[in-house]
Amino acid sequence: MLSRLFCVFACIMCLGSAFAQKKLAENMHFKKLANGLEVLIVVDRTVPLVTIEMACRNGSFTETDEFNGLSHLYEHLFFKANKDYPDFESLNGRMNDLDINSNATTREEVVNYFFTLPAANLKAGLSLMNSSIRYPKFIKEDMALENEVVNAEFTRHESSPIFALMEANSRHMWGSNYSRKNVIGSHEVILSATPAKMDSIKNKYYWPNNSVLVIAGDVKVDDAFGYVDYIFSGWKPSKVDPFVKWPIPEFKPLTKNDYYLVESNKSPVPYMLFSWHGPDTRNDIPATYAADVFSFIVNQNGSKMKQALINSGLAQEADVNYYTQKYTGPISLMVSPNPAKVKECYDEVLKQISLWANEDYLSDLQIERAKRLLSIEQVERREVTSDYAHLLSFWWASASIDYYTHYEEEVNKVTRKDLLDYVQKYIKDKPYCAGLMMDNASMKTVKPETFFKPTN
Repeated sequence: MLSRLFCVFACIMCLGSAFAQKKLAENMHFKKLANGLEVLIVVDRTVPLVTIEMACRNGSFTETDEFNGLSHLYEHLFFKANKDYPDFESLNGRMNDLDINSNATTREEVVNYFFTLPAANLKAGLSLMNSSIRYPKFIKEDMALENEVVNAEFTRHESSPIFALMEANSRHMWGSNYSRKNVIGSHEVILSATPAKMDSIKNKYYWPNNSVLVIAGDVKVDDAFGYVDYIFSGWKPSKVDPFVKWPIPEFKPLTKNDYYLVESNKSPVPYMLFSWHGPDTRNDIPATYAADVFSFIVNQNGSKMKQALINSGLAQEADVNYYTQKYTGPISLMVSPNPAKVKECYDEVLKQISLWANEDYLSDLQIERAKRLLSIEQVERREVTSDYAHLLSFWWASASIDYYTHYEEEVNKVTRKDLLDYVQKYIKDKPYCAGLMMDNASMKTVKPETFFKPTN
C-alpha cells in the first residue's frame, strides 16, 4: 500500500477544470457532478474495505456567537433520524446490516462524516450517506439527548489541565471573532439549540457545491462513479455562494504584545504559551511550507531551542506549532517551565525567539534533514486508506487538494532564505499574545506579575 499511495502523491492533481487537462495517477480519479459535488476516488485493493467520506465547508469559522458550537452539534445529529430512516434505531440498524463503522469530526473549517464498510456494500453505503446528508430530521427528542452529549464532551475538554490556558489564549488571539476559532462552542448555545437553528446551518452550508465526496479503498472506478451519479445527481446545488452571502470576517491583526495570567489548580506544573498570527493558504502559501519546516527543526532534540530550554533544566517541554488554515493560521510556542526557575525560563524563551531570525540559528544539515523527514512523515500518515480520506477532505477545505498532493515537492523547495523571511514576516518583533498559567500557591511564591509583562 505504501508504494501505491506514494505514486498517487507523486502525480499532479488539481481541482476544477484543470483536472481534465492533467493526467492523474492510475489509482486516483476525479469527477465534478453538474450540481457542483466534487468526487475523489482513490483505489487501494489491500483489503476489501472502502471508506466513504462526505465533507462540507462548515465548522466554527462559520459561527457567530449565537451559533458557536452548533456545527459540532449538527455533526452529532447527522447519525440520528432522516427522511428515509425516521429514528435512530432504524438508522443504526441499517448501519449494522451493512457492517458500517461510522464517525465524524468538526474542525474550524470543515465538518466530515465517514463510513468504513465492506467494499461489497459500497452502493448501499452511498445511499445511506445520501439520506443523512440531504434529508436530516431534527427531532426535539434527539436534540435534547445530543445537546447533553455534546455539552458533556465540552465538560470533558474543560477538565484538561491546559484548557484554561488555551481558552484564555484563544480569546486574546481572536478577540471579537473568538467564536470563529472555538470549535467546542458555548454551553449556553449548545443547551439552547433548536431545530430551526439546525435547519439554518443546513440551508446555508449543506449543498453539493460546498461539499466533497471521497471514496477510498477497494473499488471499481466506473461502478463507483456510476453509483455516485445515480444517487447524488438529484441533489440540487445552492443558488448562492454562502461565503459571499455570509462572508467570513478577517481576524484583526494584533497591535501590541498582550500578556495575561491564568490561575488554575488543575495543572500541577506551570505552562507558558506564546502565540502569533501566522500565514494562511489564501494569502501566503509559500510561508505555510516554511512554517512547517521551521517548526520541525526547532522541535528536534538537538535544536538550539531545545538545548537552551530543556537540556539546561529550565523547562520540561518546549514545542513550536503552526496550524495551516485558510483563515489566519496560528503560530504557537508552548513551554512547561521548571517550577523553580519560571523567570529564568521566561527570559531564555524571549532570548531564543529573538535569535530565530539569525542567519546561523539553523544549520544546513538541520534544514535538509527536516525536509526529508517531513516528507517521510507525510507518506507514513497516508499508510491507512481511511486516514488518507480524512487528510484529503481536510486539505480540500483549508487549502486545496493540489496543495496537499504537492506537499513534499513544495517542502523540498524551502530554502534558508524562505525560513528567515517567514520568521521576519510573522514572528520577529511582531505582536504576540503571551499567557502564563500557574496554580494559586505558585502565583503567590513566584509573583509572575512582576516580570511576565510587556517591556515597552
